[in-house]
Amino acid sequence: MDKETAINLLEWAGIKNPGKWIDHSYNVAKAAEKIAAECSLDKNFAYILGLLHDIGRYEGITNLRHVYAGYILMKEKGYENIAKICLTHSFPDKNIKSFYGNIDCTSEEIDFLENELKKIEYDDYDKLIQLCDALCTAEGITLIEIRIVDVAKRYGFNEYTQNKWNAFFDIKNYFENKYKINIYGIFKKEIIESIFKA
Repeated sequence: MDKETAINLLEWAGIKNPGKWIDHSYNVAKAAEKIAAECSLDKNFAYILGLLHDIGRYEGITNLRHVYAGYILMKEKGYENIAKICLTHSFPDKNIKSFYGNIDCTSEEIDFLENELKKIEYDDYDKLIQLCDALCTAEGITLIEIRIVDVAKRYGFNEYTQNKWNAFFDIKNYFENKYKINIYGIFKKEIIESIFKA
């Protein structure tokens, strides 16, 4: 898939279900592209993955269901790598039970997601989108600490939330140690603007 196709697909989804998730998706895409460039990863591929990680929200206002819907949609369109990101982006800890919000899938769909997740060995692109999802709001790029508390305020937390939060910071450390970069340093201007916005 090229960028134009990905943008058109997101715009289609935005018409079906307008909302802040569209701006969030663009911000995840921009953040993923920028980090990928610093890490010698494919920045265009990273942008597309970031853009479409939440594409399952085209169905409407859902929670876990958007993971399943995005995975199925991308599989049906033949985009295996994007389908994988639709599934993995919500589970840095590989635990369905740590999901923020309602578990609005059938028991069969939950079993399906758990089985598919078990088969996947996360690569740097899975980790990149998980990281960028934890850095980006609809308004811009911010600290992981701010983003995860914002999400917890909206969706609540459970006994697995702490492990999920730890997983986000583990991914940040992974990229910083492997690629000798400073994630917050890359987005210093954006983070300052998001924290001290007028």
